[in-house]
Amino acid sequence: MLQGSFEVASLSANEEAEAEAHALLYWKAGLQNETQSPLPSRTLLPNNATNSSHNLNTSSIPCSWFGVSCNHAGSVVRLNLTNSGLKGTLHEFPFSYLPNLAYVDLSMNELFGTIPFQISHLSKLIYLDMSFNNLSGELPPLIGLLTNLEVLHLAENQLNGSIPKEIGHLKSLNELSLYANHLHGCIPASLGRLSNLAYLFLDNNSLSCSIPAMLGNLSNLAYLYLYDNQLYGSIPPEIGNLTNLVELDISFNSLKGPIPYNIGNFEKLTLLHMFQNQLSGSIPPEIGNLKSLISLSLETNYLSGPIPSSLGALKNLTLLHLYKNQLSGSIPPEIGNLTNLVDLGISNNSLRGPIPYSIGNFEKLKSFHMFQNQLSGSIPPEIGNLKSLISLSLSTNYLSGSIPSSLGALRNLTLLHLYKNQLSGPIPQEIGNLGHLPWKYMEILDLHSNMLQGPLPVPSLQTSFFSVSRNNLTGEIPSLICNLSSLQYLDLSFNHLNNMIPLCLGNLSYHLITLHLQSNNLHGTIPKTFAKGCYLESLKFNGNQLEGSLPQSLVHCRKLEVLDFGYNKFNSTFPSWLGTLPKLRVLILRSNSFHGVIGNPKTKFMFPNLRIIDISHNEFHGILPTNFFKYIKAMTKVNVDKGKLKYMGNEYYQDSVTVVIKGNFIEMVKIQSQFTTIDFSNNNFKGEIPKAIGELRSLKGLNFSHNNLKGRMPPSLGNLTNLEWLDLSSNKLTGEIPIQLVDLTSLEILNLSKNCLYGQIPQGKQFNTFMNDSYSGNLGLCGFPMTKSCGNDEEQPPPPTSITQEDDFKFENGFHWKAVLLGYGYGFIFGLGLGYLVFSRGKPK
Repeated sequence: MLQGSFEVASLSANEEAEAEAHALLYWKAGLQNETQSPLPSRTLLPNNATNSSHNLNTSSIPCSWFGVSCNHAGSVVRLNLTNSGLKGTLHEFPFSYLPNLAYVDLSMNELFGTIPFQISHLSKLIYLDMSFNNLSGELPPLIGLLTNLEVLHLAENQLNGSIPKEIGHLKSLNELSLYANHLHGCIPASLGRLSNLAYLFLDNNSLSCSIPAMLGNLSNLAYLYLYDNQLYGSIPPEIGNLTNLVELDISFNSLKGPIPYNIGNFEKLTLLHMFQNQLSGSIPPEIGNLKSLISLSLETNYLSGPIPSSLGALKNLTLLHLYKNQLSGSIPPEIGNLTNLVDLGISNNSLRGPIPYSIGNFEKLKSFHMFQNQLSGSIPPEIGNLKSLISLSLSTNYLSGSIPSSLGALRNLTLLHLYKNQLSGPIPQEIGNLGHLPWKYMEILDLHSNMLQGPLPVPSLQTSFFSVSRNNLTGEIPSLICNLSSLQYLDLSFNHLNNMIPLCLGNLSYHLITLHLQSNNLHGTIPKTFAKGCYLESLKFNGNQLEGSLPQSLVHCRKLEVLDFGYNKFNSTFPSWLGTLPKLRVLILRSNSFHGVIGNPKTKFMFPNLRIIDISHNEFHGILPTNFFKYIKAMTKVNVDKGKLKYMGNEYYQDSVTVVIKGNFIEMVKIQSQFTTIDFSNNNFKGEIPKAIGELRSLKGLNFSHNNLKGRMPPSLGNLTNLEWLDLSSNKLTGEIPIQLVDLTSLEILNLSKNCLYGQIPQGKQFNTFMNDSYSGNLGLCGFPMTKSCGNDEEQPPPPTSITQEDDFKFENGFHWKAVLLGYGYGFIFGLGLGYLVFSRGKPK
C-alpha cells in the first residue's frame, strides 16, 4: 500500500519509475470514475493495477501507459490525457513525485476544484494545459515559480479572483490563455515583462481597469484578445509598439477616447476589432497602412467624422463594420477598391450623398447594409454586379427614383430591405413576377413606406416576409399570392388595392402569422376558409368597404392576438364567440354597422386576455353588459413589473393599432403589452354604468360618451387608479360626481359634459387642473371651475398647480380641453409619456 511520502531522490531508476507509478495510481484512485475509461485503448492506467509494488511489472511501468511518456532514464516527462473523461480534483495529483515532468495536458475533461499550490513543484514544466474543465478558485501566485513554462492554458474554467502579478516572472512564457473564466480586477502590469509572449488571451472575463501601457513592451506579441471584459479608460498609445500583432480584439468593453493614430504601425495585422465600446473621435487615416487587414470591426461606438478614403487601400479586407456610430459626410468612392469584401455594414450613421457607383466592384460581397443614414439619389444600377449578394438593406434613407431592374440579377438574394425611402415608379417585373423567379432563395422582401406605383407584384415561392404597405399600389390582390406556401408575414396595407379579397387567402392561415390589408379599397366579404391549426396572430382589415359578418372560422385561429375590423360596412351582431380565443388582446370593431344587444344577463363572456376593445360608432343598444366587464380578467391585473417595457410582436415585427384619444387618432406604432382601454362610445347603450367597471384596475382609458346612459356614476370608478382619460359626456347621467374620483391621481383627461349632473364639483389633486369645459352642459353643477357657486359659500379657486403648457385639441363633439402637462400623481403628459405606447397622430377623416 502507498505509505506517506516517497524517498525518490535515493531510488534507482527502476525504483523511481515504480514510485511514479504508485503516485499516478494513487491519483487515479481518487478520481470519481477511476474504473471507467472511454475506450479500452485509451485507459489512463491499467484497471488491474494495485498499490502494491509486488504487482508492478513491465506492463505496468508508467512509460507503457496511454498518455504517458518517459525520458531515457524511465522517468515520466510527459502526460497527455486530453479529452479522456477524467472526473475529479487535482488535490491528489502527484506534483511532488514527478520531478521531471515537462508537459501536462489535462484539457477537455471534467476536473473541478482548485489548482493546488503544489503545482509550483513542477520546476521543469514547459507546457501546462488544463483548459476546458470546471476548475474554480483563484490562480495560485506560486505558479510564478514555474520559470521554464512556455505555454499556460487555463481557459474555459470557473476560475475567479485576480490574475496574480507573479505570472510576470514567467520570462519564457510564449502563450498565456485565461479566457472564459470569472477573473476580475486589473491586468497586471507585470505581464509587460514577458518579452517572449506571442499569444495573450484574457477575453470573456470580468477584468475591470484600464489597459496597462506596459503591454506595449511585448514586442513579440502576435495575438491580443481582451474582448468581453469591463475595461475602461483610453487605449494606451504604447499599443502601437506591438508591430508584430496579427490579431487585436478589444471589443465589448467600456473604452473611451480616440483610436490611437499609431495603429498604422500594425502592418502584419489581419484582424482589428474594437466594437461595442465608447470610442470617439475620427477614424485615423493611418488605418490605410494596415495592408494585411482582413477583418475591421469598429461598430457601436461614438466615432464621428468622415469615412477615411485611405480605407480603399485595404485590398485584403473581407469584413468592414462601421455601423452604429456618428459618421458623417459622403461614402468615399475609394471604397469600391475593396474587391474582396464579403460583409459591409455602415448602417446607423449620418452619412449623406449618393451610393457610389464603384460598389459594382463588390463581386464577392454577401452582406450589404447601409440602412438608417441620410443617403440620397438613386440606387446605382451597378448593384446588379453583386452576384454573390445574399442580404441587401438600404432602408430608412432618402433614396429616390425607381428600383433598378438589375436587382433581378442577384439570384442568391434572401433579404431585400428598401423600406422608408422615396422610391417611386412600378416595381420591376424582375422582382415580383411569379412566372420569372430571379430570387429563388428570397425570404424577406420589405418595400414599405415608399411611393411605388402600379399593380401588386407577387414575390417568389420562398418568401416568408412580404411588406409593400404605405405605397400607391393599385389593382386587385392576385390570387397567385395564395401559392406562397412559406409566407408568414403579409402586409399590403395603406395602398389603393381594390376588388375582393381572394377566397383562397384564408388557406394561408396554416402558416401565415400576420395578415394586414387595412386602408385599401377592398370590398365584398372576408373569406370563410380559416382552417383548423390556423397560425394567425394579427389580422387587420380596417379602413376598407368590407361587409357582411365576421367568419366564425376565425375561432380556429387560437393564437390570434390582434383583430381590427374597424371602418368597414360589417352588418351583424356582436361576435361574442371571439371570446373563446385565449390570446386575443386587441379587438377593434369601430365605425361599422354592428347592431343589437351585447349578450344578456346570463351570457358568460370569456375574452380572458382582452386589453383593448373599441366598438364605438356602431348601432349597439341595450344595457351595458355587466358580465362582459366581469370576465375580462386581464384588465383587472395591474402590471407591477418595473423592468423593461414589453411590446406585442416579435423581434422583427411589432404590431400596431390605432385608438382615439381626445378626438385624435393615436397610432400606437408599438403596443405596450399591458396597455388597456375601453371605447363603447357613439352607440345607443342605456341603463346604468355597471359597478363591475371598478374592478378593471389596469384600465388606462374609458369612453362611454354619446350613449343614453342614465343613473349615477358608480363610486367604484374611484378604484381605477391607473386611469388616464375618462369620457362619459353626452349621456343622461344624474346625481353628484363621486368624491372617490379625486383618488384618480393619474387622470389627465376628464369629460363629463352634456349630462344632468348636479352638486359641488370635487376638489383636490387632478380635479384642480380640469377646466370649465370638463363639466359644461350640466346646469346643476357648482363650484370651481364653474362660475356658479354652491349655496351661500363663497367659492374660491384652488391653489395654482404646475401648469406649464396647454394643448388645445378638441373632442369630436366640440368639447375643448386644455391638457395640463405637469400635475399630480404620475405627472402624466399627453402622448402617454409614461411609455405605454409609441405613437403618431392625426385627425379623424
